[in-house]
Amino acid sequence: MATRPRIKDVAEYAGVSPKTVSNVINDFEHVSEHTRAAVREAIEALGYRVNLAGRQLRQGRTGMITLAVPELDVAYFSELAKHVMAAADRRGRTVLLHQTGGVRERELSALHGFDAQFTDGIILSPLSLTPRDLATRDTRLPVVLLGERQAPGAVDHVGIDNVAAARDATEHLLARGRRTIAVVGGAVRGRQGTDRLRTKGYQSALRAAHVPFTPDLVVPVEHYHWQDGARAAAALLERQPRPDALLCLNDHLALGALRALHEAGLRASHDLDVVGFDDIEASRFSVPSLTTIAPDKEAIADSAVSLLIDRIDRPDSEDAIDRLVGHRLAVRESTGERP
Repeated sequence: MATRPRIKDVAEYAGVSPKTVSNVINDFEHVSEHTRAAVREAIEALGYRVNLAGRQLRQGRTGMITLAVPELDVAYFSELAKHVMAAADRRGRTVLLHQTGGVRERELSALHGFDAQFTDGIILSPLSLTPRDLATRDTRLPVVLLGERQAPGAVDHVGIDNVAAARDATEHLLARGRRTIAVVGGAVRGRQGTDRLRTKGYQSALRAAHVPFTPDLVVPVEHYHWQDGARAAAALLERQPRPDALLCLNDHLALGALRALHEAGLRASHDLDVVGFDDIEASRFSVPSLTTIAPDKEAIADSAVSLLIDRIDRPDSEDAIDRLVGHRLAVRESTGERP
């Protein structure tokens, strides 16, 4: 088997010193374009590859980052994890996956580097952490939050505008003539989480359309799983008058609701509309296909990885960054759009 080429081999091929090769690899200034071109030609000819592991160890780093999410069997998080791993791979990093279950103790363990000896930083999607938890974290371990910002100014954060997204979804239902719109998974009071913010966007759209807000139409759920959506929808369908639309705060809830409609002998978009959140792959293949808010998951992942690596590389930078990425409403059959 051929020996893997080394910097020394590249230097001999290009007729320069190993130090010059290192300078070109690290994109240092003060290297002539002629020399830079010669080194790059040698790298290409010999098939030389940078030993990232060795470089990271010399810098006191592992080359690994951690992604900690509540539940990997919720499709949004598994799809997001795929994008995070791809973004990290493009930057020569490996991702360790951890499932917190949304339990505060596990989220705290992630926040404080439960595997700090193996990882250079954490991308964390928390459900239960308090603002104090985030404000008092150990700042030596870089952290980027996904989801809802709970410690303004303390931690880098990437997410979508959940208020605006829910408002967009509700406005779509209102434009279709729906007026009795229930929120499956919503919350009127409590912590400033995703459920509260999306309910706020729903209320904002109702107010702008001069449609009265009915608190009883905001239905909390224990979990954001298929069965929770089916149970909540089944209970709503027994009400008189029956809602004419369901705004479900994730796609698992919405797909469960579609099942409840089917079992009740009702048709989505005909008898009532159904809208979800997250645009998971299953939403495009359900019958009917699901109208849903589609966050740019690839942009979320890419932004989170970029922010984290920036913090790893520049630990002394101070100001936290709050980065919003785009979303769109994907209109499909559950609100009348035909393929």
